[in-house]
Amino acid sequence: MALLPPPPSHSLRPLTLTSLNPTTSLSSLSFLPPFASISLPSIRLSSHYHHLSNRSLRFIPSASSAIAAAAAGAKPTVIVAEKLGDAGLALLREFANVDCAYNLSPEELCAKISLCDALIVRSGTKVTRDVFEASKGRLKVVGRAGVGIDNVDLQAATESGCLVVNAPTANTIAAAEHAIALLTAMARNVAAADASLKAGKWQRNKYVGVSLVGKTLAVMGFGKVGSEVARRAKGLGLHVVAHDPYAPVDRARAVGVELLPFDDAVSTADFISLHMPLTPTTNKLFNEETFAKVKKGVRIVNVARGGVIDEEALVQALDDGTVAQAALDVFTEEPPPRDSRLVQHENVTVTPHLGASTMEAQEGVAIEIAQAVIGALKGELAATAVNAPMVPPEVLSELSPYVTLAEKLGRLAVQLVSGGSGIKGVVKVVYTSSRDPDDLDTRLLRAMVIKGIVEPISSVFVNIVNADYVSKQRGLRLSEERIFLDGSPEIPLQSIQIHLGNVEARFASALSDAGDIRVEGRVKDGIPRLTMVGSLSVDVSLEGNVILCRQVDQPGMIGRVGSILGGKNVNVSFMSVARNAPRKQAIMAIGVDEEPEKETLQMIGEIPAIEEFVFLKLYS
Repeated sequence: MALLPPPPSHSLRPLTLTSLNPTTSLSSLSFLPPFASISLPSIRLSSHYHHLSNRSLRFIPSASSAIAAAAAGAKPTVIVAEKLGDAGLALLREFANVDCAYNLSPEELCAKISLCDALIVRSGTKVTRDVFEASKGRLKVVGRAGVGIDNVDLQAATESGCLVVNAPTANTIAAAEHAIALLTAMARNVAAADASLKAGKWQRNKYVGVSLVGKTLAVMGFGKVGSEVARRAKGLGLHVVAHDPYAPVDRARAVGVELLPFDDAVSTADFISLHMPLTPTTNKLFNEETFAKVKKGVRIVNVARGGVIDEEALVQALDDGTVAQAALDVFTEEPPPRDSRLVQHENVTVTPHLGASTMEAQEGVAIEIAQAVIGALKGELAATAVNAPMVPPEVLSELSPYVTLAEKLGRLAVQLVSGGSGIKGVVKVVYTSSRDPDDLDTRLLRAMVIKGIVEPISSVFVNIVNADYVSKQRGLRLSEERIFLDGSPEIPLQSIQIHLGNVEARFASALSDAGDIRVEGRVKDGIPRLTMVGSLSVDVSLEGNVILCRQVDQPGMIGRVGSILGGKNVNVSFMSVARNAPRKQAIMAIGVDEEPEKETLQMIGEIPAIEEFVFLKLYS
C-alpha cells in the first residue's frame, strides 16, 4: 500500500486559532422561528460560496395559511398531546394558542398537525415521519416533556427543518430519590412484607433484610442522576464507587466517589444502581457475561432504561442466587407482559416507571419544556436542542465528506480509550488547510468531532446547536488549532487530527510520541480515510468496522488472519499493512462487514506475531 509521507516541514506555518467571532458564536445563533431570517455577514465564506455571505438563511414553511397567519401577527398554535402540568400550560397560553388533545390516534394526530406550529409529547405519542410529512412544513418545534426521545423521528424532523427539544434536568432529583427508595425497600423487603401482612400473615422471620451501612454501592453512570444517587447513598453510610467513561475525576472526588473500570466496579459491589442511557453500546450490557463477574448475592436497582439489562439473564441470575434481589422501575417492554417471569419473581421489587412521578418533577418538566418550546418559537437558541438546524446546501455540499470524516475520527478516537479511564484532558483538533482562517467556518466540524466522541456511549444527540453545551456538561475541553499548508485553497482541508491527552489507550500503537492518542484523517476522492494512528501512517477507508493489529512484519500474516475470519463466516472488505521497515513492526488494518464474535477476535490475538489488536466500530 502507498504510505502518506508528512508534508515538507518548510511548507508548514503554524497559526494561532482565531476564536469564533462573538457575533457568530453558537450562543448567539438562533434556531429560527417559522418566518424569521438572519444574516451572517461576519462569516467569510470561501470563493466556492462567497455569493451566500450576504444572503439570509431562512426556514420557509410550505403552508401558505401559516404564512398568512404569521403576517397577520396571529399567535402560534401548540398542540399538547399528553398531560402536562398546569404551570407549563399557563406559560404556553401566555404566548400561544394551546390545544390540549390527549390520546390522539396516529391518524388523528396527522390530521391535526398541519394546523399547529409546535407539538408537545411525553413518551406515549409517536412522532413519526408521517407526522412531519402531514404537517406540510408548518410544524417547527417538537417538545419532548422528559429525557428520552426514542419516540421522535429525528432524521425526519431535521429534514423537515423542525427543531426537537427535550427537558433533561427537571426529573433528576425525582429519579435519584426513587432509586434510593427502591434500594432501601429492596434491602428491607418492604414490598413483600407489606403484601404478606395485608394477606393476613405475620412472617417476621421470612423478611429479614440486609443493612446498607458499610456496604459498597456501584453507581453505573455518573451523570446528573447517578451523582445525586451517590450523594444520598453516602449519607446512608454506603461506600460508593462509580463507572462512567466521561465523568471527570475531580467531580467524582468532590462527592467522595472513586471511579473504577467497569469490571472492577461490578465485581466489588454489594449493590449496583444503573443510571446509564440506552445506546447500542449499553443495550443488554448486564447480560450473562456480566453477571458472571459480579459478587455472588449482589442486589441491583434500575431506574434508567429497561434495555440495559438482559431480562432473561437476570431471571437466571436470580434463580441461581448470583443476584439476590432486584428492584426495577423500567423494563424492555412497557408495560411488561402479565406473565413476565421477571415481574413475578419473588426476589424482585417492581414499580411502573415512576422515576419522574412526583408532583414537583411533573411541574418542573412542564415548565422546562414550555420554556424551551416558547424560546424556539421566538427564535432563541435552545440549549436542550437534540437535532440540527438547516445548513445552506452549497456549504454542506463542500464540507459533507469532512463532516463525515470529523465524526468518524471522533468515534474512532474514543474507542481507543481504555475502559474506565475516561477523557479527562483537553481534546485537541488540528486542521491543516491552505485557506485563510476566515474563509472556513469549522463550527460544524467541531460539533461533529464532539458528536463522534460523545454519542457512542451516551443517549445525547449532538449537532451544531448543542455541541458546545454537551461538551461542557460532560467536562470535555475542546481546543482547535490550524496549520497553514501551502497549496490550493480549492480544497477546504488537507487533514483533520484528533489528540486525546491524559488517557489510557486500549491500543498502545495509537499513542503518539507525545503520549496522547492521535488519529488523523483525510478526504480522498470524496471518501473519508484514516491516514495516521499514533505515529504510524496508514490508509484505511472509514467505513463499516475495522480490526487494527500491531504485528511483526513477516510473510503469511494476511493469509492467517483472513483464514480465521473466513472460517467464521466474517466477510472481509479490505486488508492493508503499513510498516516503517521490512521485518519490523507493522500495522495491519482489516475491514469487516460484521462484528466478529469474541472467540474469533481471540483467535486472531493468539497468533504469535500479533502483539496487540483492537476492534473498532466506525458506523453510527
